[in-house]
Amino acid sequence: MIRIILADDHTLFRAGLKQMLHSFAGYRVVAEATDARETLAAVAGEAADLLILDLTMPGATGTQLIEKVVDAHPELPVLVLSMHDEPATVRRALQAGAAGYLTKEASPDTLIVAVARVAAGERYIAPAVAESLAFESLDPGRSARHETLSRREWEVLRLIAGGMPLSQIAERLSLSPKTITTHKAHLMEKLGVGNNADLIRYAVEHRLFE
Repeated sequence: MIRIILADDHTLFRAGLKQMLHSFAGYRVVAEATDARETLAAVAGEAADLLILDLTMPGATGTQLIEKVVDAHPELPVLVLSMHDEPATVRRALQAGAAGYLTKEASPDTLIVAVARVAAGERYIAPAVAESLAFESLDPGRSARHETLSRREWEVLRLIAGGMPLSQIAERLSLSPKTITTHKAHLMEKLGVGNNADLIRYAVEHRLFE
C-alpha cells in the first residue's frame, strides 16, 4: 500500500485526484492539505510514503515548502504536480529537493507510474518536461530572461505577479521591506521591465504563476 498526502489548494482538483488514486489498487490518500501550514502538519502527523505537492500553495513559495518538507522529513519523497512546465520552474523545484515533477495535464496512467517510482525512492520527470529541459541545455540561447534571476528574486517575482503587496511579501519571506524593494529593483532590471504592469504581463506571458 502506497500512503499518500495530497497538498493542493484547489478543492475540486484535490477531490478528483483522490478519487482517481483510490480507483487503483494499492494507493491510499491518508491526509490532505490546502496550504503550507497544513502540509507541514500533515507530513509531521501522518505516516506516509509520498507527498504530492502543488507548487503554488498559500503560506509559502513552492521551493520554500519543498525545502521545509525535505529538511524536516528527508525520508518522505516529494512529487510536484503543477500547472507550470517552464524549465526554470522545474529546475528550481528539483534543486529544492523534489524527487519528481509532473504537470497537471498528465494522464492517470502517467501519474500512477510517477507515484510508484517516486514512492520507491526513484526519480521521475514527465517526458515532455524532461524533453524541454534537455533542449534548453542544448540551446542556451532559448533561455528566457527570468532564467538569470536568483532564487530569491524568482520568489519575489512570482509573489508580486500573484498580486501580493511588498509588505506581505516581506512578512512571508521573513525579510525587511527594504530588502524586498531591492530584490524587486534587481529583477525588474534583469527582465527589462519598468513598472508593475509590465512585470505582471511578463509573468503572464511566460506562465510563471497560477
